[in-house]
Amino acid sequence: MTMSPSATPHSLAGLRVIDAASLAAGPLVATWLGELGAEVIKIEQPEGGDAVRQWGTQKDGVGLMWKSLGRNKKSVTLNLRTERGRDILRELAGGADVLIMNLRPSTMERWGIDYASLSAANERLVMVHITGFGAGGPKSDRPGFGTLGEAMSGFAHMTGQPDGPPTLPSFMLGDGVAALNATYAVLAALYHRDVHDGSGQLIDVNLIEPLARLLEQPVLTYDQLGTIPARSGNRWDISAPRNTYRTKDDRWLAMSGSAPSIAMRALRAVGREDLTTDPRFAEAQQRLRNAAEIDKVIADWVAERTLDDAMSVFEEAGVAAAPVYDAEQLLADPQLRARNVYRRMADPELGEMTVQGPVPMLSATPGRVDHLGPELGAHTDEVLGQLLDLTAEDLTSLRTEGVI
Repeated sequence: MTMSPSATPHSLAGLRVIDAASLAAGPLVATWLGELGAEVIKIEQPEGGDAVRQWGTQKDGVGLMWKSLGRNKKSVTLNLRTERGRDILRELAGGADVLIMNLRPSTMERWGIDYASLSAANERLVMVHITGFGAGGPKSDRPGFGTLGEAMSGFAHMTGQPDGPPTLPSFMLGDGVAALNATYAVLAALYHRDVHDGSGQLIDVNLIEPLARLLEQPVLTYDQLGTIPARSGNRWDISAPRNTYRTKDDRWLAMSGSAPSIAMRALRAVGREDLTTDPRFAEAQQRLRNAAEIDKVIADWVAERTLDDAMSVFEEAGVAAAPVYDAEQLLADPQLRARNVYRRMADPELGEMTVQGPVPMLSATPGRVDHLGPELGAHTDEVLGQLLDLTAEDLTSLRTEGVI
């Protein structure tokens, strides 16, 4: 029997998350927990709200990134610069399962909203604290954004053309990788709390270490061989052929020969069966030493064909190749359309908007998108009234005082 969306079970139903962070990494954790069914209460400053609302592309003054990042969240305004605002946060944290913060450690301690203070009142609380540099060390209290993590992790050093500058990504890579690490840490902490009868705990994540973990090979190479890997464009010193290739119709495709069998299929597909028995290309390490030559073989073949013709040959041969998409082509891809990856959502401010659905897809407890990012403070009265029993008079007084 097919269940209606409202009847579909959710993995994290019954979990309450307070998202008191700003911009990308912390709020992303809350977004993903909310997709899995957690109740997410988004705390924002009364003036302007989360800075992500003004981040990136806007339509009629509405931030498009906020619309996706704020999905499924209840927006509550709360001025944490006031003692009453911090009191309300403490009350909310007292009934929460997860609290997400990204203020500087010294600020949290000064305001009495650090983990030690809040867990004393709620020992089951799991707090996620995402900062630029992490707790401890001489940089712990410095502000930081994903860009710094992308630089210090080694990513920028490894990215770009050999004769070009270190290259930063044009999207929130550092924040996203940190958020993914923090999200699975939250689930591990909740499992420890609820299955092993443990208490809550503090999760300390910075913007450098998660990305550095994915880039560990240069550290391993330096440690064991004393050499520092350099930028190599789209090539990679563990795989050949591996690059992007321009087609006859001025499109691009990408190819990876990471598995030896795939590399051999690629050579056969471009009519170079002879190279599959050539010692320079048949063995993985030799193939890496001759990567420039094998790369030219692929590039010359692709350049003589349209993208559709080249992809037809590679798909028939079982080669790991794919077209390089822009946003329009991504939305039109038949594989992604068949999987319903992108959903058209109604929105009171924008009318409708297409956003990517939850990742990954769970068979029994699928994620969901109930609504896009709400207007600032849309749920303040509802949440504070229901959870803290504040009356209409109380709320009016708090507004007058600039607390909400």
